[in-house]
Amino acid sequence: MKINRQTYLDKVHACWVGKNIGGTMGAPYENIREMQDIKGFITPKGEPLGNDDLDLQLVWLCAVEERGIQNVTPQTLAEYWLNYLPPYWNEYGYAKTNLRLGIMPPYSGEFHNEKWKHSNGAWIRTEIWACLFPGIPELAVRHAYNDACVDHGLGEGTYAAMFVAAMQSYAFFENDVRKIIEKGLSFIPEDTRVAKTARLAIKLYDDGVAFRDAREAIVEETKDMGWFQAPEHIAFVILGLLYGEGDYKKSMICAINCGDDTDCTGATIGALMGIMGGTQCIPQDWAEYIGDKIVSVALDLSYVYLAKSCTEITQRIHNLVPASLMAYGIYTEYTDGDTELEYDLKAMERRNPFWEIPSTGLSVNFPDAVIFKARVELDKYKIKPFETVTLKFVVHNTTNDQKRVVARVMLPDGWTSDKSTAAVYIDEMYRREIGIAEIKVTAGENVDSMNKIYAELSVHGRPTTAIMPIWIEG
Repeated sequence: MKINRQTYLDKVHACWVGKNIGGTMGAPYENIREMQDIKGFITPKGEPLGNDDLDLQLVWLCAVEERGIQNVTPQTLAEYWLNYLPPYWNEYGYAKTNLRLGIMPPYSGEFHNEKWKHSNGAWIRTEIWACLFPGIPELAVRHAYNDACVDHGLGEGTYAAMFVAAMQSYAFFENDVRKIIEKGLSFIPEDTRVAKTARLAIKLYDDGVAFRDAREAIVEETKDMGWFQAPEHIAFVILGLLYGEGDYKKSMICAINCGDDTDCTGATIGALMGIMGGTQCIPQDWAEYIGDKIVSVALDLSYVYLAKSCTEITQRIHNLVPASLMAYGIYTEYTDGDTELEYDLKAMERRNPFWEIPSTGLSVNFPDAVIFKARVELDKYKIKPFETVTLKFVVHNTTNDQKRVVARVMLPDGWTSDKSTAAVYIDEMYRREIGIAEIKVTAGENVDSMNKIYAELSVHGRPTTAIMPIWIEG
């Protein structure tokens, strides 16, 4: 790939300035369910408001710089959550509480989080992944999932993050908003509430329904979910994009006027349209009003590596793109000439065989290892005395030699398994051989409220051993 440096820098800078504009303009109306009638800023000039939508991405940027993109797994992000993000708001709190109990992603976003796993906390922080993978939505979606599942599990909030990340990545080289929306929808299941409300928003616009009536139709469609939920707000963003008809100010004000989580909808409109059109699409008076500064509200500010401005975060992401893409086998260079966007999706899949994003059920990813990647899938996450749960180990090779991978489980007192170990042979990676082994575990007479199983994977002739705690609710 070749990427025109100045065009890329301009779009990324516009993304973050737009994020600041929308977050600051929308924040004063957050939590107001009724439809609004705003005209623009009501905050002081040059003083952007703190916004967790942007804040968390400052930490994710540090994680990529410090660990490398392939090591920024759900487990890695979970540790950064606990290190640098103090708030316990809604899903943030449930996820962090679960993580402190030792419950790993994606179950950290599922356990006792039935309401908030469908909320807005994840799709509002996807710009970092889109900017790292411009024009490659497959990779932006992969990492948006890794991020979102920590506090949203497999809820609608995670599907919303995948949808928005795909749109934003695709928007680097596509200006047709309808194509951008359709590209986003292609990455999530059609039967999700996010997809259904997005399709409803499109239909309302195409049918010529007045904006206010379209907003009310979305509210009615999603009223069973309550406030701050992703499907409703994704639809508000789409209403803003469509009814705004390409006008930056009109699009953002439409989205914010829909009410509820107004800083999120405004910030996402601002970022997406900034990626699409660069700094020239942002009204000059708004850009001058908001300035370049980033104000943090949700971070441990003793973490000294946080970006302080839109210009700084733009340059730091720019520096990471070639190495991040090279991690997936895509050699990339910046150029002063034309952008050449060509990549081999099959080659990327070979480089990172953990391509499947689960649409049903839950699985736990083992820590990434140099010699293999693996996950364990459970057929249930709740168990009663003497019931059985099946652990299915799915192993992918990541080197060129054949291997014998051995799975072993360590159980709570009184629990038993149908075998002490299970072995699987996997072939060299370029055949994308996938090995599967199963161990059935039966609970004993005593089942606690939370029960920990340790799963261990090792390879004969190799020193690396992967160990993962698995929690099962009693």
